[in-house]
Amino acid sequence: MKIIEMRAIRGPNYYSRHPVIFMRLDLGELEEKPTDLVPGFKDNLEKMIPSMQEHKCSPGVVGGFFQRLVRGTWAGHVVEHVALELQCLAGHEVAFGKTFDTNDTGIYNLVYRYIDENMGLRAGEMAVKIVEKLFEGVISDIQPMVIELKKVAETSLLGPSTQSIVDEAGRRGISHIRLNENSYVQLGQGLHQRRIQATMMDNTSALGVEIADDKENTKELLASLGIPVPEGKSVQNTDELFRAAEDIGYPLVVKPLIGNHGRGITINITNAEELMIAYQMAGKICDTCLVEKYLGGFDFRILVIDGKFVAAALREPAFVIGNGKDSIRQLIDEINRDPQRGIGHEKSLTKITVDYMTERLMTIQNLTLESILAEGEKVYIKSTANLSAGGTALDVTDKVHPLNQLMAERISRIVDLNVIGIDIIADSLEEPLQSGSSGVVEVNAAPGFRMHLNPTKGTPRNIAANVVDMLFPPGSKHAIPIIAVTGTNGKTTTTRLISHILGLNGNTVGMTSTDAVIIDNIPILKGDYSGPEGARKVMMDSTISHAVLEVARGGILRRGLGFKESDVGVFLNVSSDHLGEGGIDTLEELTRLKSTVTETVKPSGHAVFNADDPRVLSCMEKTKANPILFSKDPENPALKTNFEKGNMNVTIEDGNVVLRKKGWASILASVVEIPITFDGNASFNIENVMAATAATAALGLNEKQIRAGLVSFSPSIGQSPGRMNVIDMDGFKVVIDYGHNIGAIKATGDFIRGLMPGRKIRMASGVGNRRGDDILEFGTALSEYYDHIVLCDADPRERSAGETARIVKQGLLKGGFKEDMITLVIDEKEATRVSLEMAKMGDLVVLQADDINQVIKDVLDYKKSRKDKTNR
Repeated sequence: MKIIEMRAIRGPNYYSRHPVIFMRLDLGELEEKPTDLVPGFKDNLEKMIPSMQEHKCSPGVVGGFFQRLVRGTWAGHVVEHVALELQCLAGHEVAFGKTFDTNDTGIYNLVYRYIDENMGLRAGEMAVKIVEKLFEGVISDIQPMVIELKKVAETSLLGPSTQSIVDEAGRRGISHIRLNENSYVQLGQGLHQRRIQATMMDNTSALGVEIADDKENTKELLASLGIPVPEGKSVQNTDELFRAAEDIGYPLVVKPLIGNHGRGITINITNAEELMIAYQMAGKICDTCLVEKYLGGFDFRILVIDGKFVAAALREPAFVIGNGKDSIRQLIDEINRDPQRGIGHEKSLTKITVDYMTERLMTIQNLTLESILAEGEKVYIKSTANLSAGGTALDVTDKVHPLNQLMAERISRIVDLNVIGIDIIADSLEEPLQSGSSGVVEVNAAPGFRMHLNPTKGTPRNIAANVVDMLFPPGSKHAIPIIAVTGTNGKTTTTRLISHILGLNGNTVGMTSTDAVIIDNIPILKGDYSGPEGARKVMMDSTISHAVLEVARGGILRRGLGFKESDVGVFLNVSSDHLGEGGIDTLEELTRLKSTVTETVKPSGHAVFNADDPRVLSCMEKTKANPILFSKDPENPALKTNFEKGNMNVTIEDGNVVLRKKGWASILASVVEIPITFDGNASFNIENVMAATAATAALGLNEKQIRAGLVSFSPSIGQSPGRMNVIDMDGFKVVIDYGHNIGAIKATGDFIRGLMPGRKIRMASGVGNRRGDDILEFGTALSEYYDHIVLCDADPRERSAGETARIVKQGLLKGGFKEDMITLVIDEKEATRVSLEMAKMGDLVVLQADDINQVIKDVLDYKKSRKDKTNR
């Protein structure tokens, strides 16, 4: 078998509302070898992965998939199930999967659910190899594969502290975007977003972080305001080190002035030799070190969030307990096999490493790593209690004296940190701290939450809830309205019109289209951003109040939607375009694909449908949202039914755009008042106007607000580049339009014919990745409306240069064109020039622009040169 293509679809998609892996698989010789023809296939698979007995498959009962194996199924179907089960065995419970045959013999498309993208992709690769061997009668050892999958997932996990905040936000319906491979995360959307990095917030005081980072500065500040801290001095050389030791007196603690996670800290130093070694260790972390009086007692961490005490833990350094037979090294290895222990902060506990600190403690206790401890003998192997050094934690939140709670809250204000971890050495927190015998040893600007979320002993504390409460206080917003627009034609114009109406009424709009990402009317990224990446860029902008997203077929198919749900979904129309790509071969399948947009609208939102398009209308029953229909025919039966159900309609009555709902009706504007309708002659844009009206009415805009936007939006190069831009060339006219499919040609054809009395000349090009028959029919459609075609090849895709143009030419000839009515100029820029120079008085030149900006520039330059010649 051979994997032809494999990718992660991250948002709601054609196959599922959840993320799935898509695999296009060539079965090769196995196409002729279903499972019932392979002796022992089912028994071998059951022996290898017995848990697959739980797969119900189409029979719908436990063991259903094994029944299918006995009856006979194909290798692709088996790969799908094995990929799912491998992920389950690695700890990610997933169940959905589906396998589809294609028009190509032996080629199958299969999809299956995933939680972690990297694990999902790797599980698919493994499944193909496992199944191949099964068809050869070979059983694979899957345990190493499961271990590998776990490791793959661990590399991309958020840390437990960050994940807890993301999970808590998710429980409240707050979306998140991961902004890098580490712990930088955005919660919420647009102007309501908040950002975190681990446990540092977007409004965490930079000054507070600087103070917390400098341990000496922190101690001096706290001591000056009456907070008990151990005596200490900073040192930068050995002379200062020994002088400080003499002044303070043993036992001592040496730590880097700037550092975290307990790195470079040595405690309970009792002599000059230990002091020198400790200084060298700390110096590896920071050139300046802090020498402090060692305080005897236990290591506590208090957590304060938003100025309020929320949790406390007693931290214990890593230790082993003897069993009378294993060495200390073996005991450490056994502890590290605990599945709750991981590398760094990935799990609730950290694996114990052997370092100088460990060896020093062993030496002090006259032990080595090979020593065997008596049964029950407890030996500490770390001197600091940080969880990142392998320590454990006991929750003591309910045992902290009120005065210590108040002191902790006061420290958070002194240092000015909204999330702060305060490390305290004391015999207990049940009594107020006493200077000299207890004290605050340091504060942390980005404290880990593990010890509180999942303490080794005691009550877990959902402190992430305190963080989310701080970021999004009760009553505050976290989401912005999302308007998604799909269809075969008119998407860009409708998206621009909706954005214009919203922007005109005081909103800051983020918009995506096939041309650009535009924030508040300013293009920030140029290119086709009609897929999920464009949506992501818009949601990341912290100024926008609304997102208006053009959603194209390709984006949904390749990566899914860029959002989980929208407030308004608009479905304009469906016609033949892109068929034969990505497994979408029929108009029915294309309709289903595009209906993803209206199926993912919130139940409280609105789904807008074109009632004049039967395929679009058929999708209305699949939405959970409130339907709004639009139609040029006020007598459309679907409008009447929708009206009777109490829903909103938009239609044209007596030449006016009318909004209707039971109990009221509103005339928004005369069609001829709206510039993009070209005095009511551009029927296709009247549909776009109705769609935009429905979408903005769904958002709560009133009659005056919508009307103001409709009558001020023009088909100009400035407001709508590449969409029916009409340019007067003093004697003939030029139309620049992106319309590149059969539906667009037919929708605009009659309008084009009526613009000028002379010849209709069009620069046209097919799109190379379309099916040959579709390119041919595109040419035939052109022949119905134009007198001369200048053919270029602006977008050949995988075809050779000129091949697409030659197919279009065949379609033109099929439609009745003569050879002398066709001019072949492969380059779009040159074809533009040829088309313009061909025009005579009264003619109309339509330029089907692929590189819109270049074509606009060339036309304006040509117009200027004509004017200059006239003036001379």
